[in-house]
Amino acid sequence: MSYFNPVEVLDRERLEELKLERLRNTVDRLYQTVPFYRKKLDEVGYSPGDIRSLEDLRHLPFTTKDDLRENYPFGLFAVPLRDIVRIHASSGTTGKPTVVGYTSSDIRTWADLVARTIVAAGGTKEDIVHVAYGYGLFTGGLGLHYGAELLGATVLPVSGGNTKRQVRLMVDFGSTILCCTPSYALNIAEVMEEMGMGKEDIRLKAGIFGAEPWSGEMRREIEERLGLSAHDIYGLSEVVGPGVSIECEEKNGLHIFEDCFIPEIIDPSTGEVLPPGQKGELVFTNINKEGMALLRYRTRDISRLIPEPCPCGRTHVRMERVTGRTDDMLIIRGVNVFPSQVEAVLMQIPGLSPHYQLVVDRVGSLDVLEVQVEVSPQIFSDEIKELEALQRRIADEIQSYLGIGVKVRLMEPRSIQRSEGKAVRVIDKRRI
Repeated sequence: MSYFNPVEVLDRERLEELKLERLRNTVDRLYQTVPFYRKKLDEVGYSPGDIRSLEDLRHLPFTTKDDLRENYPFGLFAVPLRDIVRIHASSGTTGKPTVVGYTSSDIRTWADLVARTIVAAGGTKEDIVHVAYGYGLFTGGLGLHYGAELLGATVLPVSGGNTKRQVRLMVDFGSTILCCTPSYALNIAEVMEEMGMGKEDIRLKAGIFGAEPWSGEMRREIEERLGLSAHDIYGLSEVVGPGVSIECEEKNGLHIFEDCFIPEIIDPSTGEVLPPGQKGELVFTNINKEGMALLRYRTRDISRLIPEPCPCGRTHVRMERVTGRTDDMLIIRGVNVFPSQVEAVLMQIPGLSPHYQLVVDRVGSLDVLEVQVEVSPQIFSDEIKELEALQRRIADEIQSYLGIGVKVRLMEPRSIQRSEGKAVRVIDKRRI
């Protein structure tokens, strides 16, 4: 078993002591330096020094994305702006951008975290890391870039887009690790095939894929078409960026680097902390970040914690792969539906492409879910009765799995718009 930082295999007792020390220091520092947190902590009766055990965390207030927007741009910074060396921000498509600041120490910590993720996915300093996440205010590109450099690997800072050029560079430069969203990895595979290339023409051994939920079926398709081992990476800019957790070679949950983040699973309706193993909303508290640390940040991501030891030897708790978000969840006629659930059904039916969209509309007072999915060129040329049979099969299998009826529309190959970042899976016309 290889690891980048010895803290990854620290025994649990020492790890818990480290977490408590860092939690206590972080909370007290935020109380002193961030007026927003002083007010929130005063409201729950907190006084500096009140953190005596990790169990005390559950008595602290939550932080939400709305809190970040209401304190835009620098209201949650815990250091003077002169000590901030980098700023990242969300796109702001649903409101004010969420802004995150980093000190020099934060950048070093972040790079260490991402170097750990690359090693967990099988990377070494001998690798050529092809970074096809976007660079700029988005944390993905620069996050993977700095981590790969700290590891000592060779970095190709390709960013997103111009997929044919990506493929040519991958072939010519001998990229061995691909970093991008899973949907873009499939897009790369498609373009390779259009260019007359296959997995035998590239040297990829591993992929580090994140920024969107994806199913086990999509993992298998990516691995088959690109000839690599696909690993799920998790992160979010509000907490640090990529590098919060990663799948090791066991691929049975993502190791959360608990020396920097304390995870909790809560009931999204009540906010109550759930026991280990139960599924709910993932919450993170920063305990090793200077520029901007968040207390009990509600991610809206759905997961569960896996406390059992991992055969890889890492001692940090694992989280189950994210299956959806509380705010992406569709409620169709009383049934909770996540895009990843529909994807899991589609990927098991031969002849379908991994590209799909869910279109929700309201007809009268009834919500209707239409599943649009591309078919392969061979299937699209079949007779109408065979296409109709395929439509019925898809609808039947989705109804059997989810318990609701859906409309199915078979789409021509490459007719669903491709994304170089997060795939747009849901179009909800009810909000228009």
